[in-house]
Amino acid sequence: MTVEPDPDLVDRLARALLAGEPVVVPTDTVYGVAAVPTVPHATDRLYALKDRRPDVPLAVLIGDPDDAWTLAVEVSPRARELAGRFWPGPLTLVLRRDPGLAGWELGGDPATIGVRCPDSPLVRAVARRVGPIATTSANRHGHPTPVDAVDAAAALLGPVGVVADTGPCDGVASTVVDLTVEPPRVLRLGALTAAALGLDDATGRPEPGRDR
Repeated sequence: MTVEPDPDLVDRLARALLAGEPVVVPTDTVYGVAAVPTVPHATDRLYALKDRRPDVPLAVLIGDPDDAWTLAVEVSPRARELAGRFWPGPLTLVLRRDPGLAGWELGGDPATIGVRCPDSPLVRAVARRVGPIATTSANRHGHPTPVDAVDAAAALLGPVGVVADTGPCDGVASTVVDLTVEPPRVLRLGALTAAALGLDDATGRPEPGRDR
């Protein structure tokens, strides 16, 4: 049975995010530090907290799977198929970014966007309130990701607006698949294997006998 998120916690997180304050949130994979990309300079603070280069891309978390298609153009049938099978869940899809989002500071290639609908009622509830949330793991760049909220907040190089502590995460990051190329390419293996995605290895080649 799905446990509904604490509405007071949702309110606190939403208020902090809309004020431009980063927050630490649990997902279904690891603890993340998050900001709203439509708030000026909010994502700059994420990079500073992690001591991370601003050219390393941030993913965005969404409240509902269909929200992904409002952020992207030229969405392939494979993208919709993977989203239908694995969202909400530990899969990040790299899509061609809608040009209308050019002002979003997400690092990496401004023509693409990494999107995930997490299996976290709390994060999805917050995203429904504030819009897509730019998120990265709550750790110093290059360091292990803590699995609990206290250690996640302590690993960052400064305070955040809210730390949402809902207990340990499983510590396995999402799998990232680039769907802007054909065949799709696995950029990072995580909670989902290439075989589970219908790809035979991390090069992104389809399994024999599987449709692309």
